Amino acid sequence: MPTPASLLHDQPIEARIDALFDLSRQHAAHFCSPEAWLARQRYIAKHPTSLLVMKCMDGRIHIPHATRTPLGIITPFRNLGGIFDLGWPYLGELLTESVIEAAREGRGTLMLITYHFSQGNSMRGCAGFNCDTHAARAHAYTIAEQAEHLFGRDRQQVYPLVCGFETDSDALIVHGQHGATLDIRDCLDHSAEQLGAQLQATCPDMPFEMRRDLLPLLTGNLAHVRELQGVKRELDIEHREWVICIGRGFDFLHLPNTALIIGPYGPDLAAPIGTAAAIIDANRQAGRIPDDGFLLLASTPYQHSGVDRARAELKSRFLSDFAEQVIRREHPALAATMRRHTAVVHWPTRRLDQLEAPSVSSSA
Repeated sequence: MPTPASLLHDQPIEARIDALFDLSRQHAAHFCSPEAWLARQRYIAKHPTSLLVMKCMDGRIHIPHATRTPLGIITPFRNLGGIFDLGWPYLGELLTESVIEAAREGRGTLMLITYHFSQGNSMRGCAGFNCDTHAARAHAYTIAEQAEHLFGRDRQQVYPLVCGFETDSDALIVHGQHGATLDIRDCLDHSAEQLGAQLQATCPDMPFEMRRDLLPLLTGNLAHVRELQGVKRELDIEHREWVICIGRGFDFLHLPNTALIIGPYGPDLAAPIGTAAAIIDANRQAGRIPDDGFLLLASTPYQHSGVDRARAELKSRFLSDFAEQVIRREHPALAATMRRHTAVVHWPTRRLDQLEAPSVSSSA
């Protein structure tokens, strides 16, 4: 059966954009609803570990969707290839603030550091590492080492966990101690109790509370992978994105394979923007998306009105202008079809506000 994302991909560009902003409004309304608020509070009370995910901008990798985790529980950090350096000041500050806030609330932090690959075709792997899975995995371990330097090597307060994501099946692979792995593809007949026992064997040094709170993600992923067994996914496992997002605050985009999301987490934003544009262009030329345009969406979250919102507006406009310049320089033909929208997100309510009338590029 076609997914909402796959049905949306075939619509004209204006209809796709309208549907996306409708989705953002629906997401904000749901996020603020009493039942959703209570569900989040209950989930966090049962599973208090703070969950951070370092991941690639690739639209096929949607951890909340693949683990059936309620939205608003996982904090994502996205960049080309999942390439991060915790020494970069802004990224380091965001991570440290998140960890300290959790610690003050008596919660530990589980930091999932992901890489991705395709079992069926290595060329469907990570563009950020030229489809070299070994290089992508090695970089994930480098990030884990930086996290240990930053937060302590006993892993009792912050536990950096390297995880693979196999995009053909949407399965997680947990890398534990001494080369041990837990591959969800090998656990299709496991019960939750068996999965929990295997997680303990794979990561015996992980604090009990963190194992307890990681297990729902793994059982959710197991159910997700089981459901996909036998389903034809030719278009889902290939790149089919038609949106480039730059900035933060995109958790309303819970449609897999729709957007390439680039966070402001490194000194070189031009490289991931150029790669994202190349992926969109390849999707267009291969006929995986319509040839009538793509969306460039810049967003910055803010907490308070006044100066905080004004600063978010400046950030979003800067990111939007910068991304447009890169795309025009590196992919002028693609830039002629660009629809540019700039927004800010009121983070407590997840409300996305567009800052100005959208611009439609011309070849002039």
